[in-house]
This record gives sequence, structure tokens and C-alpha cells, in this order.
Amino acid sequence: QVQLVESGGGLVQAGGSLRLSCAASGRTFSNYAVGWFRQAPGKEREFVAAISRSATTYYADSVKGRFTISKDNAKNTVYLQMNTLKPEDTAVYSCAASFSSTLRPTTARATGTYPYWGQGTQVTVSS
Repeated sequence: QVQLVESGGGLVQAGGSLRLSCAASGRTFSNYAVGWFRQAPGKEREFVAAISRSATTYYADSVKGRFTISKDNAKNTVYLQMNTLKPEDTAVYSCAASFSSTLRPTTARATGTYPYWGQGTQVTVSS
């Protein structure tokens, strides 16, 4: 069992940056694959980025080149650095974890891969 807590959300102007954090307790994060997902009002939850146990990263096309996922095993934390934010990035961002030894491009993007989820943090980008 692992508990996840997101932080770092807020209100930012278009073109600005935010760094989200996903802190884990209960287990060593280095043994987990972690994904970030987001859900805007009235829309389906969508994949944003993921990082495997071996630090292989995956990104949605809509954020590639603007967002960076990374992890600090010593702090048991995964980060999502978001640059050049756009109004369409506005959503609740949630991190999710999977005790999976393998993460492939298809499974990284699937919500069903991740049994553990945080509560989410709101990101609002104003135009």
C-alpha cells in the first residue's frame, strides 16, 4: 500500500510555470512507476506523463517539450515541472502509482495501470 499526496498547484498566467509534487508514504517510491493525469471540468481524465521504475519517461503529445517528469528517490517524491503553461492546461492534476516492473508506452497511458491515486491538485492557467 502506498499513499500519495500532490502539492504545488495554483493560479498562473499563460506562459508561466508551476512544479507539482507527488509525495509517497508507506512504501519506497523507487519500486513504483508513477503517472500524472489531469481532468478538466466536463472532460475525461487524460494522461499527462509517466516515469517508470528505471526512469524511462513518457509524455502526452500535448505537453511534450513543455512538461518534464522526474523523481527523487531519496525524498520519495515525483515532480512534474510545467513550463509555458496554456489555458487548456487548466485541470485537476493527480498522480498515480503502480508497483509494476515494466511500463510500456501503452500501459503508461492507461488509468487502469495504476491502483494507487492521490486526491489531486488544481492548476488554473489564466489567459
